[in-house]
Amino acid sequence: MNLQQRFDKHVSQNALFDKNSLLVIAVSGGLDSMVLSELCRQADYNIILAHCNFKLRGEESLRDQQFVNEYAKKNNIPFYTVSFDTLDYIALNKLSVQEGARLLRYKWLNELADRLSNEKRLSTYVLTAHHADDQIETLMMHFFRGTGLNGLTGIPEKNGKILRPLLGFTKKELLAYSEANNIPFVVDSSNLTSDYTRNLFRNEIIPEIEKVYPSIKENLLDNIQRFKETESLYRKLLAPLLKKILLQKGNEYHVSIQSLFKTKNNTLVYEIIHPFGFTEGQIEEVIKLASANSGSYIEAPQTKYRIIKHRNHFVVAPPLQNYSGMVLIEGNQDTVDYPAGELKLEVHSEMPFLTSTDQNIALMDAASIRFPLVLRKWKEGDYFYPLGMRKKKKIARFLIDLKLSKTDKEKIWVIESDQRIIWVIGQRIDDRFKITNTTSKILKIKNRIHDLTDKMT
Repeated sequence: MNLQQRFDKHVSQNALFDKNSLLVIAVSGGLDSMVLSELCRQADYNIILAHCNFKLRGEESLRDQQFVNEYAKKNNIPFYTVSFDTLDYIALNKLSVQEGARLLRYKWLNELADRLSNEKRLSTYVLTAHHADDQIETLMMHFFRGTGLNGLTGIPEKNGKILRPLLGFTKKELLAYSEANNIPFVVDSSNLTSDYTRNLFRNEIIPEIEKVYPSIKENLLDNIQRFKETESLYRKLLAPLLKKILLQKGNEYHVSIQSLFKTKNNTLVYEIIHPFGFTEGQIEEVIKLASANSGSYIEAPQTKYRIIKHRNHFVVAPPLQNYSGMVLIEGNQDTVDYPAGELKLEVHSEMPFLTSTDQNIALMDAASIRFPLVLRKWKEGDYFYPLGMRKKKKIARFLIDLKLSKTDKEKIWVIESDQRIIWVIGQRIDDRFKITNTTSKILKIKNRIHDLTDKMT
């Protein structure tokens, strides 16, 4: 079979897409993406060409954009393009050129696919032209940089709406197809240098190893397949263990330190922390955290998830939302929404409301309270007179005495009246505002905490 026939068979056997799909092909103008475009065009798939101009190579970048545009016009294919100020983006986000360009590219491609899918009501996929040689280079880069088992499986053929149907074909095969079918393409001059890591492997390291091991590419592709099969089995065996150790509580995850370390296996630690954005290099930090004081934590560099030591557990908590604003509550309001929940306010003159054991209900002497009230997060230095006490107490110490975790402390809100805290919401009212024998009207405030779905939207 020729390359076109093998490509068509591969797409069909693996059910990657069909004639009813809309294919957004990421086209740079180079050999790989032009061959992918032609293979899809010859097979009469419904295609769209999408080109990113990263403005990194001056006139050459503009040349590539014009080249792809002309090919699209010649073959009556819809064409979309975008230009990025890549250097500004990577400087602002402290990224490498390659990483910054990759993030910009996939963000735009995904957004374009979503928009076209909604407009045309078709199953829409983004196709990239990664091939077998890219697989080999990726495997080697992962290996030398340091990686887990998943990193040895190379580039996935399917990742959401991103598809890579050329992973089973070599660069040599693509070049031969291009020559046989007179497919035009442009050459990116930056690929001829070894300034980038991938180019270094492609242009220098792999050719040198090939002199000693002529079958290096075939062997590494076979290894990738073996690693994929091993990883699949590994995941099946690992899943029940992770489910047992990693316990979800709301939007947090709790891990028994004893259960985590009794296996004396750092791979298990990595599998626990990696999905939250922690790196393999942070395994040692997690080990040290186990011996640290409660409240100590480490943070994932990108996702800002935190692993917090709390007694005999690790708490994996989502990024801290630094909400420092205030909500004013006027005297005529009966319902108040705020980030953590909803307050309902009522004034009663009947004594059935004299007591309540519900921590989310505060009953106070209405005559001692002045509006507007201020609803806010607690902060260091705050104090109040806890119900039943004659002396003031700092809220920080009050929360420590309650043995709340670091994340639970961060969720605490207070209500002020005339610069005095009347309620640490969900915990205790201030003794100065309690109901007495002389109380004629009762202010009832009920707090309803947002459920998990409220918090995550």
